[in-house]
Amino acid sequence: MIKFLDLQRITQKYGEEIHEAITRVVNSGYYLQGAENKRFETDYAAFIGSRYCVGCGNGLDALIWIYRAYIEMGVMQPGDEVIVPANTFIASILALTENGLVPVLAEPRYDTLELDDSKLEALITPKTRSILLVHLYGRCAYTEEIGRLCQKHNLKLVEDNAQAHGCRYTDGRRTGSLGDAAGHSFYPGKNLGALGDAGAVTCNDKELADTIRALANYGSQQKYIFKYTGRNSRMDETQAAVLDVKLHHLDEDNDARRAIARIYYEGISNPLVTLPDYLEDEQNVYHIFPVFCEHRDELQEYLKEQGIQTLIHYPIPPHKQECYSQWNSLSLPVTEKIHRQELSLPISPVMTPDEAREVVKALNTFKLKSN
Repeated sequence: MIKFLDLQRITQKYGEEIHEAITRVVNSGYYLQGAENKRFETDYAAFIGSRYCVGCGNGLDALIWIYRAYIEMGVMQPGDEVIVPANTFIASILALTENGLVPVLAEPRYDTLELDDSKLEALITPKTRSILLVHLYGRCAYTEEIGRLCQKHNLKLVEDNAQAHGCRYTDGRRTGSLGDAAGHSFYPGKNLGALGDAGAVTCNDKELADTIRALANYGSQQKYIFKYTGRNSRMDETQAAVLDVKLHHLDEDNDARRAIARIYYEGISNPLVTLPDYLEDEQNVYHIFPVFCEHRDELQEYLKEQGIQTLIHYPIPPHKQECYSQWNSLSLPVTEKIHRQELSLPISPVMTPDEAREVVKALNTFKLKSN
């Protein structure tokens, strides 16, 4: 069996360093808001290229706190509109509706899977306050046109960097530093994954960072004094210590993912299978390697029979979910095609070239049963 993602092997890869980090936390007797959080926040801010990093409980909270902070600061108010990719994971949209903001669903391009920047300006209204840019699958979604639109219309550019730790734009800047603020998830399966839930916000705005830190700490900037009605959303010391260990290996791990991706791009040649456009250099960290097939379910079953584990990201688009029934009648054909055809192949920093070649071999031998 070639696993989709072998978290046990990934953890074992840096097991000695992780064990030392956890032991250090246990022996310190300090488990929240201590030296490990400060160290990781400092190191991650430097890695991303931002002035501030604020740890929090998870990636969804990171996005929620960005928009909640903008509301508390008077930059936005409930009812304002935010343009967001229609094909994103639902967390991106939950962060908006949690704050009473109105998501405006934008279609992606089928070849890049990211926002179609040629169609964005038509969606901007007097109530638009932000574009939420999602670096989906580990691909850099930023374009000069998106930056131009934000500047022209005075929109906050917020990045959902949950899937793209370490990714870069063409000018060398890392995703997470391209806009006004960015939310990061460190869910265990991410390129930079904790041993549980954890998240962070990066930005260059001190007021925004201070507001987010307070909101995630019950709304308090000073003990027992509460400026906001916040929540408890703090990264614990163990997760911070583990993340700091793995951060120092992240570029190396992303290079390993790229090596697997090259084998896929160079080897997959089945006319029934479509690959997304290839991105040069460091513009893709391959959190997920998606392929597309009109007979996706049949392909997945075939690969399973060959001992290859795959996943679907994601079977039902957000606008077809029961929780957003007000959108169920919307027609978003590009998004729906992506969700209908997408299949994610195994990829990770511990996957071997031989395993990747086995996946390629299986994909290239797939034929429709009717043939």
